[in-house]
Amino acid sequence: MFNPSRDQVRQFFFKVWEKYKNKQPLEGAEALALPIILQHPEYHAMLDQPERYLDRDYPPEFGETNPFLHLAMHLSLAEQASIDQPPGIRERLERLDGKLGDSMQAEHAAMDCLAEMIWQAQRHGGGFDAVIYLGCLDGKIRD
Repeated sequence: MFNPSRDQVRQFFFKVWEKYKNKQPLEGAEALALPIILQHPEYHAMLDQPERYLDRDYPPEFGETNPFLHLAMHLSLAEQASIDQPPGIRERLERLDGKLGDSMQAEHAAMDCLAEMIWQAQRHGGGFDAVIYLGCLDGKIRD
């Protein structure tokens, strides 16, 4: 499993944005990331200033959303759906989208489950539990 550092994730998004603005071809995950970036115009000015935002912290106690984490979670969902991993994720994301009628709302709801699983894995030192993750998504579909 690829486990990039904070700086690598941030550099990735800065690079995608720069390539887009310079009309350069995108490679691999960059092609998945660009639509996500374009759906978040509130982050475009930040992506234009890597020297200012590369090292910036977003402590939870300040109540500010970490834009890089937000974009990375969208990208994680896109990658999961593209390869249907864990198995059944694609179908659940499609059902959640159908239920909510808005793909962005569906992704944000799914990100709640993804964030919870990441937090649980970090808190308990265990691995990512796909059964609990998919169960969380099933609950959001039912609610």
